[in-house]
Amino acid sequence: MENGKKIYQPHGLLESDELYQYLLNTSVYPREPQILKELRAASSSHPLAYYGTAPDGGQFLSLLMKLVNAKKTIEVGVFTGYSLLATALTLPEDGKVIGIDIDRKAYEIGLPSIKKAGVEHKIDFIESPALPILDNLLQDPANEGAFDFAFVDADKTNSRNYHERLRTGQGRRRNRVRQHVMGRHRDLARRILGFSRASEAGVEPHD
Repeated sequence: MENGKKIYQPHGLLESDELYQYLLNTSVYPREPQILKELRAASSSHPLAYYGTAPDGGQFLSLLMKLVNAKKTIEVGVFTGYSLLATALTLPEDGKVIGIDIDRKAYEIGLPSIKKAGVEHKIDFIESPALPILDNLLQDPANEGAFDFAFVDADKTNSRNYHERLRTGQGRRRNRVRQHVMGRHRDLARRILGFSRASEAGVEPHD
């Protein structure tokens, strides 16, 4: 419930609906940029609205990107573009994010908000299955270690394939993004993978 209007929210890490709503109302919503609120509202009527990144998740992504000073990032699974817009807002003016998704129609729901925010120049949206694009990127030696951060929120059947390619694209530099999320929430944490400069954050992924 926000300003008397209920907007669909994907669940975060908390088990208690009441506690989750309290944190949204007192901490998350006040920090959420208005343009992201507008994109979230525009996405709420979509039959697959639960695919969207929750506002607390978007703020967590922004925090991680700030910690590693991300400038060039990649996102697998865009949907209506909430996390893509959150990324573009976080990146510096000359930053870039590649967003890969098979559904351009869903992306176009959020495109007006992206344009209104003035960050469309930071975004390279590619309508395609992700694996061929990632394979093509890896064929160019210039892309090895070129990305500072990656976010994967796509079909679970290919999660390992996505991550293997992204880790290969990292080159020899060791990724150190530590994920301390247990139980059924571990899969959520695995969607978040830092690249090259993530070593400065002092955390690493583990199974």
